[in-house]
Amino acid sequence: MGKYRCFEVRERGYNEFSRSVELKDTQELPPGEVLVRVHYSSLNYKDALSASGNRGVTRRYPHTPGIDAAGVVEDSSVPAFLPGDQVIVSGYDLGMNHAGGFAEYVRVPSEWVVRLPAGLSLKQAMMLGTAGFTAGRCVEMLLIQGCLPSQGDILVTGATGGVGSISVAILARLGFAVTALTGKNESAFLRNLGAQAVLSRIEFLRSRKKVLLPERWSGVVDTLGGEYLETAIKETRYEGVVTSCGNAASGNLALSVYPFIIRGVRLIGIDSARCSMEIRERVWCRLATDFKFIQLEELAMVISLEQLDAAIEAMLAGSLRGRVVIRLI
Repeated sequence: MGKYRCFEVRERGYNEFSRSVELKDTQELPPGEVLVRVHYSSLNYKDALSASGNRGVTRRYPHTPGIDAAGVVEDSSVPAFLPGDQVIVSGYDLGMNHAGGFAEYVRVPSEWVVRLPAGLSLKQAMMLGTAGFTAGRCVEMLLIQGCLPSQGDILVTGATGGVGSISVAILARLGFAVTALTGKNESAFLRNLGAQAVLSRIEFLRSRKKVLLPERWSGVVDTLGGEYLETAIKETRYEGVVTSCGNAASGNLALSVYPFIIRGVRLIGIDSARCSMEIRERVWCRLATDFKFIQLEELAMVISLEQLDAAIEAMLAGSLRGRVVIRLI
């Protein structure tokens, strides 16, 4: 196939890493049944960690990050996918220990590939990306567990981030009263997505000595972990549902059992990397239909591969909002 451009991370010394756009040969791509010409990718926090040399995400360098890719099948050895098919690849080991979507081509196992659902363009799919898929899974789980708009407010933490902002928009689209928790001065942005109330992190945190707090939330989408998840659980109403999908603040949770045994609160972990293809296809279809919201185009900025390094630094510094899409065509 010849040469292709990619965003490569290289180890220069002990705990020293460099990032640059390089030319590589498609013969260097890892094995797989499906070769995809990537049109768009997106930036996620896990990508920023991989690009920084985090061994918990990526074990070996040099490496091409990018846990998301959307493009067109260039070559396939399986009948399920044909050249010209528009597809999404996300999750599994893409961009972690398998060369990822920050490149003009990816070669992947056919089991990782999802056909692009009608109602989404390749660009829109990456405006959502793994963040949107994770948000969709959180919202769907709230619905499966019986959460209804009539039951009360839903809290979304880390609301200006990728998962948080998309969760706010989907929940508002479905008629829920959403309270958005953020550490940034982004009230107008969040209200435009549909949030009915915006709460600062300082206002939110309560005494950690109390095992229960006044009931406020019928459901929660938490992307932060740590004391924010702890407080959210303590404030969740009787038989409310809390979905946990991130650890942007902390991976620790110091909590008694009382919210669970007195109020019957349900805490549900949300994974986006290893879930079944049945779930993956269903959630992507919902993102293209009943979960689709009108503000999607406003939620993302589109950058080039050459601008990616600066965007990674901004994400690590916590100064990004919404989504970052990388154009590769």
